[in-house]
Amino acid sequence: MTRVAIASSSQIAADAGAEVADADGNAIDAAIAASLVQLVTEPGVVSLAAGALIVVWPAGADPVMIDAASEMPGREMPANRRGRGGIDVMLAYGGGTPTTVGHASVATPGALAGYDLAARRYGISPWRSLVQPACRYARDGFAMSAASQRYIETTHTGIFGWNPGALRPLQNEDGTLKRVGEIVRIDHLDDSLAAIAEHGAAAFYRGDIARLIARDVQANDGLLSLADLEAYAPRCAPALDVALDDWHLATASVPSVGGVALAAMMLQMGDMAHDCWTPQMARHLIETQTSVMRFRRQQLDTSVELASDAAELLEQARATPSLFAAPSTVHTSTVDEHGNACAITASAGYGSGVMPPGTGIWLNNSLGEVELNRRGFHALTPGTRIPSNMAPTTGRSATGSVLSIGSPGADRITTAILQTITNFVHLGMTLCDAVNHPRLHVEWPQENESRVAYEAGMPVNQLDVPQRRFELDMFFGGVTAVNFTPPDHFEMAADIRRTGGTALSGATRR
Repeated sequence: MTRVAIASSSQIAADAGAEVADADGNAIDAAIAASLVQLVTEPGVVSLAAGALIVVWPAGADPVMIDAASEMPGREMPANRRGRGGIDVMLAYGGGTPTTVGHASVATPGALAGYDLAARRYGISPWRSLVQPACRYARDGFAMSAASQRYIETTHTGIFGWNPGALRPLQNEDGTLKRVGEIVRIDHLDDSLAAIAEHGAAAFYRGDIARLIARDVQANDGLLSLADLEAYAPRCAPALDVALDDWHLATASVPSVGGVALAAMMLQMGDMAHDCWTPQMARHLIETQTSVMRFRRQQLDTSVELASDAAELLEQARATPSLFAAPSTVHTSTVDEHGNACAITASAGYGSGVMPPGTGIWLNNSLGEVELNRRGFHALTPGTRIPSNMAPTTGRSATGSVLSIGSPGADRITTAILQTITNFVHLGMTLCDAVNHPRLHVEWPQENESRVAYEAGMPVNQLDVPQRRFELDMFFGGVTAVNFTPPDHFEMAADIRRTGGTALSGATRR
């Protein structure tokens, strides 16, 4: 049995990863099994119709990103179908979040195709065994998690207000929302998972599930067709490799604008002389975030040549000492004793409110995420990957330690991971302290006006900058991370801001 450490957005997901590892799976197998459980058991937050980015750093090889991001559909649609049919809403989540829902907001999902590819290339367990824990929860039901309940409580009117039938599995018979711990059962979800376990991702993209999804979306003025599902293919690319102190960190490359921004920020933070969070270090972090995020907002978010503009940002970050002078996601991190590391982040946007009859699967609203579609609704060419905030990251140190880390949290993903890595790699905190330390995030309430959101404990109140203060809050992400130091020391951490979980294969689990 290979020992594998898992940190995930829920305890049952982490336990699913350990279950697969106990049956002789490696870090990649455990990550896939845990993430599949997340896609099934965190309704509202994510779903099987998600996009995903996967970073794998195999022992003895170079780090690789598997691009399974959501894709612009519409291969069979006339031009006059584009740009219409969405339902614009304002969600209470995050203090007010505009988004577009409905069938027209649904992008071609990529997560399952990416997991299938990762399992075949880097895993050692049979596909069926990876899907089995998710199948069990789909069949028997699962307890409503605190993260899902909190999210659904603040978004259900906006996301499901136009389609109450899709909300029904999350309600009691009297119409009240399920409370934390109450059992959720979703009709037909077990049938869909059974088909995926038997036939692999092909069941989702080419089988009955695909036909049911395409039929429903097409009948309701959406763009996604069977041709889009059949054409979807995950892609492999080198991960972005950045040096920080005696570590190399590998994060997601294009189409992840989150990973590119994280790499640029790590390059900018690499010359820090401080050994704790002083006001001066906080100012440096604020300046780094401001400069990189300004570049992102002005160039990356609307880029028609994303790879070229991303390369420009990284070149500036390497060459310039200070560039300043010039929502619904899940993550799983795994490392095994052989030195394999895997980080998977998956997102279904804010949710479209669509559940095609007979599937039990809520669809994404990746076309309706305003912050990731700043060129406009349906502006991309069919087949184009949708930009992503996701930034799954792995790392190796000169002493042989292996790290896997990531977070949910929209554009706070980048800054949450950056600060956790800084705490762990540069400031020498334990992994648990690094994950749970207070954070700050530069936000943009107006197009050209930034302010600093921060948690109590970061010395921002000593700085003369526009600011707003929080206690520890899920707004700042939900980092999960694991680290292995040979020959046998594992560290695992799941953010206290979110009800995450950790597990170690071979250990007694609750």
